[in-house]
Amino acid sequence: MAEITASLVKGLREKTGAGMMDCKKALMENGGDTEAAVDWLRKKGLAAAARKASRVASEGLVAVATGPGAAAVIELNAETDFVARNDKFQDTARKLAELALAGSGNVEDLRKASWPGTGNDVTHEITTLIATIGENMNLRRSAKLSVTAGVVASYIHTSLAPGLGKIGVLVALESTGDPVKLNELGRQLAMHIAAARPESVSVAELDPAKVDRERAILADKARVSGKPEAIIAKMVEGGLRKYYEEVVLTEQTYVIDGESKITKVIEDAAKAVGAPITIAGFSRFALGEGIEKDQGDFAAEVAAAAGVKPAGTV
Repeated sequence: MAEITASLVKGLREKTGAGMMDCKKALMENGGDTEAAVDWLRKKGLAAAARKASRVASEGLVAVATGPGAAAVIELNAETDFVARNDKFQDTARKLAELALAGSGNVEDLRKASWPGTGNDVTHEITTLIATIGENMNLRRSAKLSVTAGVVASYIHTSLAPGLGKIGVLVALESTGDPVKLNELGRQLAMHIAAARPESVSVAELDPAKVDRERAILADKARVSGKPEAIIAKMVEGGLRKYYEEVVLTEQTYVIDGESKITKVIEDAAKAVGAPITIAGFSRFALGEGIEKDQGDFAAEVAAAAGVKPAGTV
């Protein structure tokens, strides 16, 4: 059986909000498998929804570049927040977004792209910047959206400079309607996405594995009630509807007015722009999201650097 360490228990508690003893028991029951332990806690009604976003921070910038019918977003990481305010780092992030916009948007293609005026590729340029600034850096990801008719709107949250910030969102709207009104709608939808963190545009586009997992958890929780299977099935479907309202863009409540469904917002906007509107896609990059950093013990690190033992140790 896998060793149930304090760090495993702490990580599960931070992810679920369950008590320490419940987290330890969940891990013991599931051989130290954190994801299985999350499901176990949820089935017991001891954990909040497993969809809690990671709060672990990683420094750097998210950059956005826009053009006619297209836009791109990239994430460039560094070790400290100080670097995000460095002019050379900011210029590099902007240029990377522009290169992603000019290319496919795929991060591997972007790493191989030529850096203007140098004859070098992007990877070489970032390596040079690392040597210049003195911090490790990583071009983590990039994305590009485009439409044949319509707009790709963008939004930067916690902006440090034009096109640069901590969260970047792109929204692609296919429509032959008024582009000015479409762009304004797109920007408002991008603000909504920044806040609401949807996982897909529609229910059909949601990862089937996630839906199956949610359905299984809901069914196990419902069976504890002892109700007939027909009632349990209805309880599961009701739970799935609530799940969709959390993670599917078109099913979410619009944060701008706090009451309209996104589907209704799109219907009303289509009348205003004079043509049907389709949300063709979106990309949301939050700086450092999902990156786990070693938090460590700062006091112990300082003591080790000084060559002494921290207080309380023998």
